[in-house]
Amino acid sequence: MNLGGLVIFALVYLAVSARRIGVFGLDRPAVTLLGAVACVAFGVLAPEQAIHAVDWDTLLLLLGVMGMGAFLVVDGFFTVLQSKLARFAHSPRKLLGAIIWGAGILSAFITNDAVCVLGAPLVVALVREHELPPLPFLLGLATAANTGSVATLVGNPQNMLCGLLGGLRYLDYVLLMAPVALVGLALNHLIIVWTFRVSLRERTRQPSHSDETTFNRSHALTLSVIALTAVAYSLGTPLSWTAAAGFSVLMILHKSEAESLWQHIDWALLLFFASLFVVVEGLRSSGASDYFFQAFPIIALANGELGIFKLGGVFLVGSNLVSNVPFILVVQDQISSLPSPELGWTVLAMASTFAGNLTILGSAANIIVAQAGNEVGGFGFWQHLRVGLPIALSTTCVGLVWIWLVSP
Repeated sequence: MNLGGLVIFALVYLAVSARRIGVFGLDRPAVTLLGAVACVAFGVLAPEQAIHAVDWDTLLLLLGVMGMGAFLVVDGFFTVLQSKLARFAHSPRKLLGAIIWGAGILSAFITNDAVCVLGAPLVVALVREHELPPLPFLLGLATAANTGSVATLVGNPQNMLCGLLGGLRYLDYVLLMAPVALVGLALNHLIIVWTFRVSLRERTRQPSHSDETTFNRSHALTLSVIALTAVAYSLGTPLSWTAAAGFSVLMILHKSEAESLWQHIDWALLLFFASLFVVVEGLRSSGASDYFFQAFPIIALANGELGIFKLGGVFLVGSNLVSNVPFILVVQDQISSLPSPELGWTVLAMASTFAGNLTILGSAANIIVAQAGNEVGGFGFWQHLRVGLPIALSTTCVGLVWIWLVSP
């Protein structure tokens, strides 16, 4: 066993879990880049091996989806949406419902992280303007974005990975998981409303009825192209190149300056993924993951009538212990060896998505909203756990029961 790959992975994992390293101020992308460089510098991987370890399909898919979402920001879609929500919501509960269902549905098409990056300032502005209790609205945005993203293979980075690595078919996955997403959002909504029932009943300033802005042709054009890419995915076109094509078409149709788009794309997330592919390949080349799975084979969990529930439980916990994306990369060989790999990849996509709600560290979307909401109080680990734990457990149970019932 090559201990170098194992040590580098362990150090990167610990640093990623901490999100920031003390006085050095290193964030997750910086840490994973250092880990990737260390894999080459210490001879764990040859430079050529490191380059080939990167899954360029995943990076292209992320770029395309984030690029399409960037047009919604550049064209002021979320500014109009804020005005519409303020007019529509005559009570805090109604506004909360609009945020939860809006974020959940939108995340299925432009990723949960993008929805939180774009939507968090909107929620903060509504909370400030109408003197609303911040916790239910911030937590509603973060958890709903995670929950709703389970519906499609482009809803979040881990689904993208499972779809590409497992060769899942977009339409088949949507038909299976869309009902789970809808029930999950209903549970999500119910748990948050019940948890904050007292503060949501408190008197607040009524939302404004002014509506000076309206959706325009540019907004309709962007949403139409996003919808057409979803149709193309369903017809079996390659996910990555379809998303890139949608982004490219929008650049041509909008005739906008490209410079205005790049600042709205999360380049750090792309760096994080590229570097992480290299670090995980270093771990796999060390033989440590093979040694672990020889002692604790995942295939053994899949046996028996309740095998799917055992797998789901391990995936839920593992995605929080190791973080969902690294966990998927580590177990990919094990999933491919299951009697039904497609079922394994589907369960992994679902469980790793809902695992994002278990703790504040379970998903980057949670961190994004928590940080953006600091100016109105934000939320911490225990405040998130109060709603995240029941949401994660209940939605995972629903997903596993549904897959168990409908799978052959």
